Amino acid sequence: NGANVTPMQIGLAQWSLHRALKSKKIDNLEFAKIAKEKFDINTVEYVNQFFFDKAKNKTYLSELRQRSDDIGVKNLLIMIDDEGSLGDTRKRRRYKAIENHKKWVEVAQFIGCNHIRVNAAGNGNEEDVSKYASESLNALGEFSKSYDIDIIVENHGGYSSNAKWLSEVIE
Repeated sequence: NGANVTPMQIGLAQWSLHRALKSKKIDNLEFAKIAKEKFDINTVEYVNQFFFDKAKNKTYLSELRQRSDDIGVKNLLIMIDDEGSLGDTRKRRRYKAIENHKKWVEVAQFIGCNHIRVNAAGNGNEEDVSKYASESLNALGEFSKSYDIDIIVENHGGYSSNAKWLSEVIE
């Protein structure tokens, strides 16, 4: 129709290579290069599990960013797991989960990402988990504003697999 149409671009989620990463056949620092050279993909999505202990290591994170920048690969997001349940009904654990996620907002900005992906999981009944997940996501969203990082929620099991429930939590 003659309209300006941007060609569709895809990104490679690091989880696609999770077996090779977990077995140490490939290193997290090589991911962007593998995406570009092996799959001709210029956008990558990281999983925090593969550099969990490096969240505060600026030397490591600088190298990760530099490697992707050098070859023209965009670091788009980090998927966050194993940092606590944002919908936990126990206040102390929920607040700890929020704090644990904040460092990944900082990492995402540092390595040039636009988003982090979180889970809206929790123990308890549907209404309570909804309430607490909403509160936690709001707190995390407020924190992430100054970093210009979006918070994305994955429909990833439990109540979050129910689209109606998840859309109400996000709303």
